[in-house]
Amino acid sequence: MPSEVIYEPIEEFGLSKKSRSKTLFSKIGVVGCGLVGQNIARVASFYGIEVVFIEVSEEKIREAYKNIEKVLDDRIEHWGLTQGEKRAILSRIKGTLDYKDLVGCDFVIEAIRAIDRGGKIKERKDIFRRIEEVVDPECIIATHSTTIVITELSSDLKHRDRCVSLHFFVNHQEARVVEVVRGLYTTDESYQKVCKFVSLINRKIVPVQESAGLVSVRLFVVLLNEACEILMEGISNIEDVDQLMKIGFGMRLGPFELADKMGLDKVLRWMDNIYNEFGDIRYKPNPYLRRLVRGKHLGIESGEGFYKYDENGKRIALPSRGC
Repeated sequence: MPSEVIYEPIEEFGLSKKSRSKTLFSKIGVVGCGLVGQNIARVASFYGIEVVFIEVSEEKIREAYKNIEKVLDDRIEHWGLTQGEKRAILSRIKGTLDYKDLVGCDFVIEAIRAIDRGGKIKERKDIFRRIEEVVDPECIIATHSTTIVITELSSDLKHRDRCVSLHFFVNHQEARVVEVVRGLYTTDESYQKVCKFVSLINRKIVPVQESAGLVSVRLFVVLLNEACEILMEGISNIEDVDQLMKIGFGMRLGPFELADKMGLDKVLRWMDNIYNEFGDIRYKPNPYLRRLVRGKHLGIESGEGFYKYDENGKRIALPSRGC
């Protein structure tokens, strides 16, 4: 007796359109493409993720592309990146003015740079609202703010349970670590998704409880405040303090070099925000730092901070001043 022939649809064995599923984190968004946003976009694209970044003008978009390309060119010269890899990375990054281009993103990170704390909260909350209007309910929304807690920023959203905070370290190319913070409303599922993203881009996850300044910023601002106090007391000078911390404690950059690279105005805002949050004198900005910022000596970006720099950001002289 002939055996029965069983017919099974080929769709069950092939990658049919019906059974094909979208890969998690195939597309992410970044709102604000300054130094932090550029770093996030470049790293994510390097690992094959499509990136859409939002900026406020076409000029800002062109500037972001130029800076990303400059970093990639440096990687070609010193780190073995190929021209083909550079083209592939840039092809996955798209700048836009329209929040609607965030449609389809699995993860959107707000990374703007605001001037004052009051304006910062209001602007970031508005950005969160605009993001939520265009993305799916499952899309994770995050802030890169280190001194404003995610619970406060997400409190007005409809789906606030998918909001987190995270902090990339962008001041050294090999700082492969990210602080990840869950807020009061954050679900376990949302938090785990963010951890998967961090692992996907080959960064170490450091879980941090919700607190203004997280771990890294709170430690750094206290160190810098004390270093400034040493200057004001005439105990040592800028260059010697940096050398001591690098050679004696193994830091890649001394506190003054690192502050110049971060931007002194940014560091000052960190201090003001943390001091306002805790009222602890350790976080109150040192007068020496505040004087530099008032004089528009903001670090590498402005050409002068604790040190002086040329147009390429290379240090050209000994410390520009002492106390």
